[in-house]
Amino acid sequence: MMTTASSAAPLPKSARAGPPPAPPLIIAHRGASADRPEHTIAAYTKAIEDGADFIEPDLVATKDHQLVARHENEISATTNVKDHPEFASRKRTQIIDGETFTGWFTEDFTLAELNTLRARERIPLLRPDNAKYDDQFKVPTLAEIIALAKAETIRTGRPIGIYPETKHPSHFAKIGLPLEPKLLEALAAAGWTKATDPVFIQSFEVENLKTLRTQTGIRLVQLIDTGTSADGHDYTQMLTPQGLATIKTYANAIGPSRDLIYPRSALGKLGPLSSLVEDAHSAGLDVHPWTFRPENYFLAAPYRSSLNPRARGNAAEEIRLYLEAGIDALFTDNPADAITALAAPSE
Repeated sequence: MMTTASSAAPLPKSARAGPPPAPPLIIAHRGASADRPEHTIAAYTKAIEDGADFIEPDLVATKDHQLVARHENEISATTNVKDHPEFASRKRTQIIDGETFTGWFTEDFTLAELNTLRARERIPLLRPDNAKYDDQFKVPTLAEIIALAKAETIRTGRPIGIYPETKHPSHFAKIGLPLEPKLLEALAAAGWTKATDPVFIQSFEVENLKTLRTQTGIRLVQLIDTGTSADGHDYTQMLTPQGLATIKTYANAIGPSRDLIYPRSALGKLGPLSSLVEDAHSAGLDVHPWTFRPENYFLAAPYRSSLNPRARGNAAEEIRLYLEAGIDALFTDNPADAITALAAPSE
């Protein structure tokens, strides 16, 4: 049950009078995905307009080994593929990372075929305003996203980077469409090969990051969730000092679920601050938690505005709580909230 604004616990207060001394990077999670269908040029453009430092594409491969941005390689929820009778026979079932999925998969389409599809809002019940943009935008390629970042860097006069995630890298390697060579090729073509370039590469898997470390100087980020990674690594072990020290040998930062920094109950009540940020910094790793979203459905209980799960609450204040914990960057569906959190002290 949602906590109403009147009955919510008092908001955690800032320990400082002003904004954090080193403003963390703002990573637009799939673009400004709270305001436009995710992984579209429109979402990325909106994110940049709202102040994001990095735009984040989840990368998957096409049949002809091109990289495109989709949350998953199964695209029935994020495109209008169901409305294309010419592709009805492409629907199938397959096992990916130990889970069974049924639908339409990017690896069964050439880029030219994907270009005939249009993007749709993935969670229309929570984001009905985004659904108004359904069928207006194509599925963008990695090359188009890089071109956008470079053009916007020139237009805005500030560096705009990209923060690609390799989605299901073991799966794509197994079917002969490895993501990493194409990714590095595209980044090199853009002139991005070293740690000072505006790029981070992230993965929930481990082995592809270790391999990437031997192939590029670009900054790498180990994503951390609960359970076990698709390539068999225990996330809980990663959180230990020994685990963090191991990550430091191949990555520059960790990207943990925000619940690993401030645990929360099923009802959204926040627990005490964990030692993860401090421990990661002690290991020489930056911390980039995910994902901050504006709707009550996603917010911790103290920051919800009402019982309506679609309504927006005080996401900026929730972000500020994590800024005070010392994070170095953050993933958000609404970069404007992060700008607000960075600009103004808590009340």
